[in-house]
Amino acid sequence: MNGALLLLISGGFGIAAYFLYGRFIGRVLGVDPGRETPAHALKDNVDYVPTRPSILFGHHFASIAGAGPIVGPVLAAQFGWLAVVLWVVLGCAFIGAVHDFGALLLSVRNQGRSIGTIIESLMGYWGRVLFLLFCLATLLLVIAQFTILVAETFISTPAVATASLLFIVLAVAFGMLVYRGGVDFLLASAVFVPLMFGCVYVGVRCPLDVLKLGCTPEGARAVWSAVLLAYCFAASVLPVWTLLQPRDYLNAYLLYAMIALGVAGIVIAAPAIQLPAFTGWNVPNPKSGLNDPVLPMLFVTIACGACSGFHALVASGTTAKQVANEKHLCPIAYGGMLLEGLLALVALITVAWMTQGEYAEGLKTQSEVSLFARGLAGFSVRLGLPLEIGITFVSLALAAFLMTTLDTATRLARFTWQELLLSRNASAPSPARPLLRGAFANRYTATTLAVTASAALVFSAGSKSLWPLFASANQLLAALSLLGVTLWLAQNGRRTSITLLPMIFMIAMSGLALINLCLQNVHAWRTGGFSSGGVLTIATSCLIALAVALTVFGTRRLLKKTG
Repeated sequence: MNGALLLLISGGFGIAAYFLYGRFIGRVLGVDPGRETPAHALKDNVDYVPTRPSILFGHHFASIAGAGPIVGPVLAAQFGWLAVVLWVVLGCAFIGAVHDFGALLLSVRNQGRSIGTIIESLMGYWGRVLFLLFCLATLLLVIAQFTILVAETFISTPAVATASLLFIVLAVAFGMLVYRGGVDFLLASAVFVPLMFGCVYVGVRCPLDVLKLGCTPEGARAVWSAVLLAYCFAASVLPVWTLLQPRDYLNAYLLYAMIALGVAGIVIAAPAIQLPAFTGWNVPNPKSGLNDPVLPMLFVTIACGACSGFHALVASGTTAKQVANEKHLCPIAYGGMLLEGLLALVALITVAWMTQGEYAEGLKTQSEVSLFARGLAGFSVRLGLPLEIGITFVSLALAAFLMTTLDTATRLARFTWQELLLSRNASAPSPARPLLRGAFANRYTATTLAVTASAALVFSAGSKSLWPLFASANQLLAALSLLGVTLWLAQNGRRTSITLLPMIFMIAMSGLALINLCLQNVHAWRTGGFSSGGVLTIATSCLIALAVALTVFGTRRLLKKTG
């Protein structure tokens, strides 16, 4: 087997899945192009903005992708390339894309509210509160960890810092010209997309290296973290058309170019896959040294690229408020997930050409992102692109991935906090506590709270110790989102099997992963003290309790509706 053949077969399956299963899902969900969407009904030109599907696809895809479809497959390659391919290809088409499609439609049918708030009509008030608190905690982890990752990227590759800051300026100019200046969208795209790629060149020629200004590595990390958190605040409170939407749209071209470069490089290089197809049911982790069981760790290690709960927050957070017509739901949600699956396969192939020994050594000495960048740049050499330029370009594209997820997550955290302060009836036009909402739920205060909480994690010594929890929490969130869509389908007399079976599978895998993680940290706590495993033991225990409570709530409601 070589990488080119593997990519072509998987890509063909994805195309067939889109036109056959994707359209079938649309019919089951009851997509109605003639129905008014919240973007029109609640248009405020801040959050609710009817948006061209091409722009919205770029925003949605750039937001959901992040580093997940790269880091996950690179790490999971330890289980064998065939195990990864099967989960990415089948999981993406039959679980992840269905999850995203269902979450987006569910939000569009409920005034663009998040799936957490919609949960109230399905599982009651306390179900909503618990779900939203879980969502908020997950989002704060995302903001904190991605801030750290981007700051470290800016330090290690200063050209990325220059280009990323220039991208922000271009995005604001694009938004103002198109939405306020009356400039034709296609004309603006024809001008600004080449300018964006020009920023890559400027970044290479004028790298912004704060270490040369006298900063220590730790000081540089703090400076860039503060700058990024300030950017997140602005991206959250400004109208979506001024910064968030145009930046994601323009950056999407950079991401498309990276994917195209990867696919073309793999097809031409046709690298032979040297990693084993399957390495066993319990595999030594090259980083931790512990044995990872394939079941359930494969299905947790690879989240984005196969199925991810964060996608439900994006779909029902920012994307649902911008959908101009329900006929755009399938290409944006189902198609966007399939494209992310393609990226996950490209990431796998960038390490699958190594021998098992080279791969294990690479994980010990380099980050997953570095392995991906070097592998992809190595394939692009066959296209005539010098290796160092290829590495810089891929690094820039990855920084774009990280920042689009970072700014969207901040806006979603703001939405989640605001929805926590709604009355017991989430669909009520006014909150039960107007004074409290007036003080804490406006977009400036809500964003300040989210950014402050994330900053506390970023600048604390123990922030990275919480990251191992994220993968399991993310998949649990996907399972609970599927539970919500299943309840909605049952409530409306529609076929529930399309989400019920994936929900059961995801609850089982994420539940087993959380139990496994909890037991590992209990052992670490007992042998090394509270600082070694106490925090994660408490956190995983709380998540397990939350999952059980929400599953019980949902199961009781589902049995009532189907009984």
